[in-house]
Amino acid sequence: MKRMGMVIGVKPEHIAEYKRRHAAVWPEILAKISECNIKNYTIFLREPENLLFGYWEYHGHEWAADAAKMEADPKTQEWWAIHKPMQAPLSTRKPDEWWAMAEEVFHLD
Repeated sequence: MKRMGMVIGVKPEHIAEYKRRHAAVWPEILAKISECNIKNYTIFLREPENLLFGYWEYHGHEWAADAAKMEADPKTQEWWAIHKPMQAPLSTRKPDEWWAMAEEVFHLD
């Protein structure tokens, strides 16, 4: 199992809608997340900075393949198309990132 985290901004005028939509995530999205070996997925919001921090545990063996499977899914693409305009990617993210991946520096079970 690998713990993974990521960060992105959320535009202040979209915070209420972002929360509302994530209170009722489509079942197909939840199923695809599970199918891609992701468990314990959580998104936190930090205001007033308007930062989202996503955390999950990856239980698979080929992250790149599972991430590609999720990205290719039409329902996931539809979900992302709704939410991307609400987000504000960090200027320091890598060229191939939308959410900026975060380095794990500490963990305690």
